[in-house]
Amino acid sequence: MSKPIVVGINGSAGSEAALAWALKRAAAHKLPVLCVHAVDDRWMSPDFQYHELIRESGMELLEKAKASAKNQAPDVDVDVQLRHGSPGSGLREASKEASMVVVGAHDKHWMDGGPMTDRALQIVTASDSPVAVIPSTSGAGNRGVVVGVDGSEESLQAVAFAAAEADRGGDELTVVLAFRSPARWVEHQLPDSGLAETIVEEDRIALAESVAGLGDKYPDLVIHQRLETDTEPAKALTDLARDARLLVIGSRGRGGFSRLVLGSTAHAVLLNVTSPTVVTRVHKVKHEG
Repeated sequence: MSKPIVVGINGSAGSEAALAWALKRAAAHKLPVLCVHAVDDRWMSPDFQYHELIRESGMELLEKAKASAKNQAPDVDVDVQLRHGSPGSGLREASKEASMVVVGAHDKHWMDGGPMTDRALQIVTASDSPVAVIPSTSGAGNRGVVVGVDGSEESLQAVAFAAAEADRGGDELTVVLAFRSPARWVEHQLPDSGLAETIVEEDRIALAESVAGLGDKYPDLVIHQRLETDTEPAKALTDLARDARLLVIGSRGRGGFSRLVLGSTAHAVLLNVTSPTVVTRVHKVKHEG
């Protein structure tokens, strides 16, 4: 049996957008959909009088999502599953048998003077499968696939995923490598060093190597290479993908610490999702250190 697309359901506008996006993908790929809701009952005692009421409320939410799914995509096989514990833990377990996990991107909230993001970051970090994070509003007619690269193995996996997606959907593929040039005072301290020019040339080569072979594999795919030399990677990617059908990024890149599952660029992108964004995890990469 084909692995299902797992959708995190919590009744928000974000999860409704995630379900709609997942149903379209499921219909196109002929995959089933599994709607998952987690009842976070870790703080409850077993004899808590409202325990069953909360469980029933969760099942009611899932049945409502299933009914909505049937109206949107009657030919897609949709099932529901209620899990206990944190949403991150529940979706992590579900991801082990999923082709993809899809969650909604929520607005930031403010507590104690600082930003508190949605569970999407936890889920992306924990998932064993690619994760799609869907904004509550996105253009239905958006076209094109954008992918971020930096020469790392994770970014090459992201390119492979993005190229297949673009070719399948008849989209053009834009491959982006972005970095901020050294501060001018650094250049001034190193006269005639050519540091900035060296960095640009190295990254131009990395960008070209990232798309090597794609033309042979996808002869009809239009590929654009874009080198952004004075922009933070996350900002460049979210700006360029604002009108795209899909943005694809790797879970971490060449500058990440080996102990971190989610790199700084992926983290920053997920805090400012402007279009459906997939964080790939095609296969695990071993890093030195």
